[in-house]
Amino acid sequence: MENLVYVALFAPFVGSLFASLFGMSERKMFVGYVASALLATAFAASATLAYNLFTTGEVIHVTMMDWISAGDISIPFGFVIDQISVTMMVVVSFVSTIVHIYAIGYMDHDKSFNRFFSYLSAFVFSMMVLVMSDNFAGLFIGWEGVGVCSWLLVGFWYHKPDQAREDNPSISPSWAANEAFIMNRIADLGMLVGIFIIYWNTGSLQYDEVFAQIPYLSDTILTTAAIALFIGAMGKSAQFPLHTWLTDAMEGPTPVSALIHAATMVTAGVFLVIRANPLFAETPEVSFFIASLGTFVAFYAASMALVERDLKRIIAYSTLSQLGYMFAAAGLGAYWIALFHLAAHAFFKALLFLGGGNVMHAMHDELDLFKMGDLRKKMRGTWIYMTIASIALAGLPPLAGFWSKDAIIETAFNEHTYILWIMLVITAGMTAFYSFRQIFLSFHGEDRHTALGFHPHEMYKFVLVAMSPLAVLAIITGWFMGAYKGFIYQLGEGVQYEMSEHTHHLATYLGLIVIFFAVSGIVIAYLKYARTGEKAWKRNEEVEQGFFYKLLKNQYYVPKFYEEFITKPYAMISEVFWTKIDLKIVDATVDNIAKFFYSTGDKTRAMQTGNLSNYLNWMAFGGVLLLVIAAISAMIG
Repeated sequence: MENLVYVALFAPFVGSLFASLFGMSERKMFVGYVASALLATAFAASATLAYNLFTTGEVIHVTMMDWISAGDISIPFGFVIDQISVTMMVVVSFVSTIVHIYAIGYMDHDKSFNRFFSYLSAFVFSMMVLVMSDNFAGLFIGWEGVGVCSWLLVGFWYHKPDQAREDNPSISPSWAANEAFIMNRIADLGMLVGIFIIYWNTGSLQYDEVFAQIPYLSDTILTTAAIALFIGAMGKSAQFPLHTWLTDAMEGPTPVSALIHAATMVTAGVFLVIRANPLFAETPEVSFFIASLGTFVAFYAASMALVERDLKRIIAYSTLSQLGYMFAAAGLGAYWIALFHLAAHAFFKALLFLGGGNVMHAMHDELDLFKMGDLRKKMRGTWIYMTIASIALAGLPPLAGFWSKDAIIETAFNEHTYILWIMLVITAGMTAFYSFRQIFLSFHGEDRHTALGFHPHEMYKFVLVAMSPLAVLAIITGWFMGAYKGFIYQLGEGVQYEMSEHTHHLATYLGLIVIFFAVSGIVIAYLKYARTGEKAWKRNEEVEQGFFYKLLKNQYYVPKFYEEFITKPYAMISEVFWTKIDLKIVDATVDNIAKFFYSTGDKTRAMQTGNLSNYLNWMAFGGVLLLVIAAISAMIG
């Protein structure tokens, strides 16, 4: 089994190295085939490890080599294959394989095709390191690896110029990549502090050793470490107020959006909280804050998606909202439910993003929903897939999203956090509304794209075939929730969570409430957008002039606040330091020292005349000077 661990880990790395060999060459399709095959190999190895763990319950520990040895610090390069890590391994490798195959068709005309696959496989390798590591140091290496790779991938089309947007007038792939990278570095400082606190107080970074010492640490140390780690999770999983980078990251190619937002980077923060559950379980105040913030973000992101016109940004907002659901579950102690929703969400969200990529490809990169309409006649396969994904996202039975999301909402009720429960239920209704708003605007109603000169067409057949496993899993994943519960419970009390008898009896009614709100959202979306006409568009234009529409469209003016009160003042201070201190003091000091020595050298080189008598005169002068200095020294002494 140890060999399978290495195959699952290093197959994406080999794929990245192979693609990099052709990075400067012309587009070669076999690069995509090889990279995809290696990802499929990683998935096969991960699935085999999961099956072995499911049948035997044996957790695998692998130490590849000694990594960091300095003084008392000894950190091995090791990995652990348990129920948490193997779940992430299967989800990451499976979704990544589908995305790689999809990217062969989506990026087939891009001149940097080979380089793209090198970055994409490196991203997956970094994520595998993150989830498989058996210590915080290895997790942090993978954590930073996905950050670097996301910067490369979001900014992949760096040559594209800035585009004017209402909410951000200067966004471009390069700008979006820098925003994501910098915002995550801010949060990662908090995570580093948390890791230092853990090592300082336990003398180790190994998960099992650290968690074994938690009962002996003070509440202050545990709370401080938990807060610091969660700050890192906030950045990676785009929780408020470090959330603005996530929607702007849509400037990258669609396969990147599907990979980052479905199964990898943005779920890393949720994974960290679940992995460190022994720590967060001992800090109830921090955990409740996590649940409260997650609920707020779920509602906050869903509200902005209600009015968004950009197809990919709507899906990005839904990712942000669903991450809020995951944090709500984890903060309330239902770690296994959070992990199950993470997995279920990965399947239908990847399907939704890839379907959105098909629409974008067909519409020549146009993403405005109000310029589409009636696409289902020409893109029937994509319409079916996106409808399935939207039903799952809306939380309607019997699809995957219903089971996992309903369990989270029931958890909030079970913990007597009724305000959180109400907000999550309302958010479920908003989610159904914006999910089907995009379906009705893009695939139903009147044809608005032909008059604008668009002639959409369906994506390649092999791409649609590659997407079909995601559609199947979006439908059936929830049916295995009970089996997964038994599987994850093998880890012990830390991840076990049960509903009270009271909640168990009310479960049917609670589920019906969620379904009612979801169906209501769909009905409202249908009435408002499915049968569009002149009156409907006029009414929509009137709505767009309203205060609340502008508030939501401008993301509650949070990006504007950052621009006016953080970015611009920082730029002004930086300019002052540059012009007044750096140029006039630091540079001037260094330049004057250089000028002094240059001037001295320029003047003293006149001594080098080549005339022997001049040299003798200088020697005599030097001798006299030395005698004078010696005499003065003797008198002083």
